[in-house]
Amino acid sequence: MSSPDAGPPRPPRDEHPAQDVGRRIKVWFRLVPREGRLPYDTEGLWATRLSADTARLDNVPFLQDGVAEGETVRFTTDADGVHWATGRAADSGNCTVRVLPVPDGPLGRDARAVHARLAPFGLGGEVFSAEFPLVAFTVPGGADLRAIKELLVRGQDEGWWHFEVSCATEAWRAA
Repeated sequence: MSSPDAGPPRPPRDEHPAQDVGRRIKVWFRLVPREGRLPYDTEGLWATRLSADTARLDNVPFLQDGVAEGETVRFTTDADGVHWATGRAADSGNCTVRVLPVPDGPLGRDARAVHARLAPFGLGGEVFSAEFPLVAFTVPGGADLRAIKELLVRGQDEGWWHFEVSCATEAWRAA
């Protein structure tokens, strides 16, 4: 039951105007706190709206685990118009890998050096900031997953970087 001054009822989700489909929106994720993580409780990712309650992620997540660029997520929209992710609707086949260069290692704090090492695989990535050179990469399912994994492990073993795979596919695990 709503109060008389609450305004008109909000339309059901499937009555959004058709012109909203294809529009870029920001979809927000609530982060689960983890020790040793950056002190953020949300992350917003650009996405292309596919329907009243789904969107395809258009960039790689720095903080949110379990999703990758290109995936379709479900969302709800709150009273302020903020789109909150509620789950994954379709996998993209992509993986998300995050690489942080070791400050006193051979690459220093140089995110460009990290990019250069992974560029032969056709991987581009985004850098969190100059102060914190975390590089987030989207690894397409069709990439040479075995060779990428070998390079990531070698780089970690040789003190170039630390890395984590925050969204892995079966193909990644099998490589």
